[in-house]
Amino acid sequence: MAKKKIINKKSMDFMEKYLNNASPTGFESAGQQMWLDYIRPYVDDYWVDTYGTAVAIVNPEAEYKVVIEAHADEIAWFVHYITNDGFIYLRRNGGSDHQIAPSKRVNIHTDNGPVKAVFGWPAIHTRSGGKEEPPTLKNIFLDCGCRSKAEVEKMGVHVGCVVTFEDEFMVLNKDNFVGRALDNRMGGFMIAEVARLLKAEKTKLPFGLYITNSVQEEIGLRGAQMIAERIQPDVAIVTDVTHDTQTPMINKIAQGDIACGKGPVLAYGPAVQNNLLKLIIDGATKENIPFQRAAVSRSTGTDTDAFAYSNKGVASALISLPLRYMHTTVETVHRDDVENVIRLIMASLKSIENGQDFRYLK
Repeated sequence: MAKKKIINKKSMDFMEKYLNNASPTGFESAGQQMWLDYIRPYVDDYWVDTYGTAVAIVNPEAEYKVVIEAHADEIAWFVHYITNDGFIYLRRNGGSDHQIAPSKRVNIHTDNGPVKAVFGWPAIHTRSGGKEEPPTLKNIFLDCGCRSKAEVEKMGVHVGCVVTFEDEFMVLNKDNFVGRALDNRMGGFMIAEVARLLKAEKTKLPFGLYITNSVQEEIGLRGAQMIAERIQPDVAIVTDVTHDTQTPMINKIAQGDIACGKGPVLAYGPAVQNNLLKLIIDGATKENIPFQRAAVSRSTGTDTDAFAYSNKGVASALISLPLRYMHTTVETVHRDDVENVIRLIMASLKSIENGQDFRYLK
């Protein structure tokens, strides 16, 4: 029997609006407000910490605390240097990819609003034959149509302004969601949908649920480090993206065998608490939710690490969404995987008992 679709028109409208909004690392406030506006009817309380991590809470009075978490920030650039001729050079804000930059359209975020610009690049006719100079941080630049540094500055652009790509959300062949910043605002969307469905189903959880949309993951899990200390949870289930490895130029021996459309990916590694992972796998089996597996070695590279090693140790696990073309403007995920991540988080929450002890030895 086919499973009932989770994503309805209202949630789809929110997804598109949320993904199109710019939320670069350190400047996530507009996206966080949008996320809170959507989730607020489904929770009992909420708050925002000093650096912008948003937390929506169900059963805030409960002593036992369970976190479901995603990160809200997207990769971006900083204005670093403006030439006398009005060209702009940049520094990374997170893991921005210099190779995809040439010919991209961007928004430079200023106090006066966004300023349009483009990553310029010499025309093919003007480049010398033989070995061509590739795009690097040293030679990519922005052109905002100005002819001098003074003209650029008059538009409100200054060193430190943050820059994001302009590309927007689209649906490819009905079931593929495409856009920039699906890493990891799609995670924020999924945990918000968990809150919506818990409310719609009138599910009564025997613990406090802290739905957490963290900032500053892309520069070292900073938001998660801060919020883990503030919430001091007993359990943390983190969702992020992982690489689909089915496209050309990816080595499966090095990267593993993961496919969009085949279900959420469960991570195996030191930061993942084995008893919590077993509970999640049992939930997937019981609810007939397809899933894939990945080995992550020393660290997951996600906010799971920040939660796991905080507060003398927090039972933590990672549920990942397969994604193609990470840190590009055409990040791509499959609708079925999005819905199955939501289902798996729901199943996991319903399996956790109040005060449950996930210690390795009891």
